[in-house]
Amino acid sequence: MRSGLRVIGIDPGLTRMGYGVVERERGRFVSIEHGVFRTSAGDPLEQRLAALHTTILTFVRRHRPDAAAVERVFFNANVRTAISVGQASGVALAALAEAGVEVAHYTPTEVKQSACGYGGADKRQMGAMVASLLGLESPPQPADAADACALAICHLNRSGLSRRIKEALA
Repeated sequence: MRSGLRVIGIDPGLTRMGYGVVERERGRFVSIEHGVFRTSAGDPLEQRLAALHTTILTFVRRHRPDAAAVERVFFNANVRTAISVGQASGVALAALAEAGVEVAHYTPTEVKQSACGYGGADKRQMGAMVASLLGLESPPQPADAADACALAICHLNRSGLSRRIKEALA
């Protein structure tokens, strides 16, 4: 039985997709589960994408999140990486839509500002802050899991304000 708002954060990736399920209970963040979904680089692309879809859908159905926060894919210097991350992100979005989960998108800078108070925070700072906010002894590992937890925390921090603004403007 749960009492708080539950959000799944997803840090898209084809080989490693970070996930973090975080709940807000009585004003505190609680880590429900975090880690990475993995696919083998040796498998055909379509099989890797299908495996991610099935894994995410099963995971989401088990945890029944109220919402999801997915990192907004941005283009970087490595086109190949950008394409594979975009494909993995698309599969995650399709699985979340199939499960009926509302999705919010956040840039890395928005996540860092929300979780750390500083948009230029590095991986070490993010991991330490996520561990502190979740009451963990050490940052979630690997870094993809910490990033996914930070996405969930970002959404929990921002969603109440966004909802109140929409209600005020309606």
